[in-house]
Amino acid sequence: MATLKVLCGRIGLQGLFKQGLRPVCASPQARSHYKQIGQQDDKMEWRPIMDRAATAIFWNDLFKGVGIVIGMAMKEPATINYPFEKGPLSPRFRGEHALRRYPSGEERCIACKLCEAICPAQAITIEAEPRADGSRRTTRYDIDMTKCIYCGFCQEACPVDAIVEGPNFEYSTETREELLYNKEKLLSNGDKWEQEIAANLQADYLYR
Repeated sequence: MATLKVLCGRIGLQGLFKQGLRPVCASPQARSHYKQIGQQDDKMEWRPIMDRAATAIFWNDLFKGVGIVIGMAMKEPATINYPFEKGPLSPRFRGEHALRRYPSGEERCIACKLCEAICPAQAITIEAEPRADGSRRTTRYDIDMTKCIYCGFCQEACPVDAIVEGPNFEYSTETREELLYNKEKLLSNGDKWEQEIAANLQADYLYR
């Protein structure tokens, strides 16, 4: 290469061309015929662009879906085998109504009628009379469960925790008359669920 540069300087361009040599200092000739052997640029037409985008989105979504399926298959199932398995209930759960008793067996309700007055659905009907010892107790305590909206106002208004909404939520009936609870039905509910009701009240007493 150095020799060609020296010859280009000493004998001139014409001498080199006569000898069949092309000096390095000469301007390169324009090439009109060549082949592209490298990676070709993507076509910037709309159809190829949309095809590439759709393919990319399809494969991305496909792999994401497969990953979600595999991840959910590895997790513990969220469903339970009801009615053989039952989920946990909050202590504030408002289910079927019940009338409670004292540990001595005496009914708690003192017939103050605050629950009847505060009930927004007017589902409670109470009748009372004094006893021979001067205490006041109910002779009639009816709740129309078809009217009840399960607001819990009766339980909040009761000063002696007599009327409560217990943890039972499985009390569907075949007739409407079975949902008209009287005092005996409410007291039997209280006797049946007293242990759970007392535990729920104890767990929730800080927030009352």
